[in-house]
Amino acid sequence: MKWPWSAPSIRVRLTAWYAVVLTAMMIVYATATFVAVRHEFLEQLDDQLHDDFETAESLLTRTADGRIVWAGDRHQDPDSDEVRVYEVWSPAGEQIHRSGASVALPPVAVASTHASYRYETVAGNNERWRTLTAPITIGGHAVVLRVSRSEERLRNQLWEILVVLVFGSPLVVVLAGVGGYLLARRALLPIDHLASEAQRITAERLHERLTVPNQRDEIGRLTGVINDTFARLESSFDQLRRFTADASHELRTPLAVVRGIGEAAVTERRSPKEYEDAIGSMLEEVDRMTTLVETLLRLSHGDAGRIRVSREPLDLGQLARDVTSSLGILVEERNQKLMLDIADGVVVPVDRLVLREAVTNVLDNAIKYSPAGSTVAIRVGRIGDEALLAIADEGPGIPPEHRERIFHRFFRVDEARSRDGGGSGLGLAIAKWAVDIHGGAITVEQRPGGGSEFRILLPLTPAVATTHDQKTTQMRLGG
Repeated sequence: MKWPWSAPSIRVRLTAWYAVVLTAMMIVYATATFVAVRHEFLEQLDDQLHDDFETAESLLTRTADGRIVWAGDRHQDPDSDEVRVYEVWSPAGEQIHRSGASVALPPVAVASTHASYRYETVAGNNERWRTLTAPITIGGHAVVLRVSRSEERLRNQLWEILVVLVFGSPLVVVLAGVGGYLLARRALLPIDHLASEAQRITAERLHERLTVPNQRDEIGRLTGVINDTFARLESSFDQLRRFTADASHELRTPLAVVRGIGEAAVTERRSPKEYEDAIGSMLEEVDRMTTLVETLLRLSHGDAGRIRVSREPLDLGQLARDVTSSLGILVEERNQKLMLDIADGVVVPVDRLVLREAVTNVLDNAIKYSPAGSTVAIRVGRIGDEALLAIADEGPGIPPEHRERIFHRFFRVDEARSRDGGGSGLGLAIAKWAVDIHGGAITVEQRPGGGSEFRILLPLTPAVATTHDQKTTQMRLGG
């Protein structure tokens, strides 16, 4: 069972982390403050002891009978409530003079007294005293002078400071935590608004976008990314809808033909020859549907990355010659000409079968859309560190608004003509997939004299990329 607080919200976690960090900082700050104040108070007390020592040294004197007396009028500053003690000890460790408060302090360790001042804290009458001890000379005799001040006032002041730090710090942390929670809530309020807006966007409302209050802050950038994601989803959904509609239409047409032929064949008795023709027509439509389904499956597997390509060095010029040779009959039927302009030694690391299909589809498309008696030109060469295979036709060309969509599945510039020619609208989509999988690019441009030019760019092998000697051969096929 999960409790409600097992997965707190972001604002609660931010507040908790803020409180923990602030608590640690307050502990460090309070400790450092207390140590610094205590050190400062002790230094002030030591300075006061030093002043008392100098005062005592100047006012203590030795009488004719050898006693040490206080030559001043007062033993204590009337403006101070500090309790002080002045003691004079002989080198033998005997106390020979004492003035100030009546308090029992431990004797002076004369043997450990050096020429310099010695500060220390001692206990007496259940109190702590700060003392300053040093040897002096009074009336020509060496003695040890010790002045003492009570630390009770200092300890009381430190205790008050400690109470303030101990009880004030939690209050500061609590107030800061409440303030941090309110600030976190206010800072994360745009995210709540973003979530509520995103919930209303469904598959039917992908055209809507989230409002961006401030494009320069983090929330604004996040909103922009989400809007871009919605735009890509909208485009994908539109493509999926178009794909579904086009695929249904492509399959519906041959199915309707098969159904019509079958119904006509069973309506009345026919001769065996007529039945053979009907069955042959039905098989042609079945072959068309089979080809369409297999092509769609190939594209689907390619999108999913399930098709593995076997790369090996391939002479792009030789591939172009093989493709033109296989389509030579179609060129002769249309009384067209194929012109090849091929540079020698253009080698690319590709899968021969996959790239051959791409070139075949592009060339077949150029032949079908070029008028009878026209010329289709094929050019193979190098552009920098890339191989170029260009196929130019003399057809009607492709309008600029369709050039980006020409490689989409089932897209046709001329719907009626494409179906009459038996095309499914997948040839260029397969060509683009085959080129993309090899790290290349395929584009289409309008020729100055009319017609279209498809350009396939593929990366060269490193060894071939350094070869600059090109030999060009030209030949004509067909006619």
